[in-house]
Amino acid sequence: MSKYYVTCGSQHLIIVAESPEAAALRLLDELLGEHVWIYDDAGLTEQDRRDHLVLEALLHLGSRVEVSERGVGRCEAGSFGVPELLDHWDRLMTAISRLFIAAGLAPRRVFPAPQAGADSPLSRKSPR
Repeated sequence: MSKYYVTCGSQHLIIVAESPEAAALRLLDELLGEHVWIYDDAGLTEQDRRDHLVLEALLHLGSRVEVSERGVGRCEAGSFGVPELLDHWDRLMTAISRLFIAAGLAPRRVFPAPQAGADSPLSRKSPR
């Protein structure tokens, strides 16, 4: 596994991952993790969930996730479109939700994520 510098808009994260795409997806997961409750709300349609995710992405991310093994602000390891990563993340969360239901498990208890503080990787601004 390699160490990656992942940047999207003003968000960045340093992570060890199996691939550049896995690192890019992790950035999305860090940002959208507090929104997994939408998969447990039976009153929301799949389109409602997608709309919610797209709105969050528009508010907090750029259009591409850049991945580097050399440092922040580079993209030699890859550049991934946020819409494609968002679709991947949504399909993954939908599948997990369906597995919980099929197994007869109670919906996940999702607690509010801690607010991004000075130590949070999502609170750090890119030095560009």
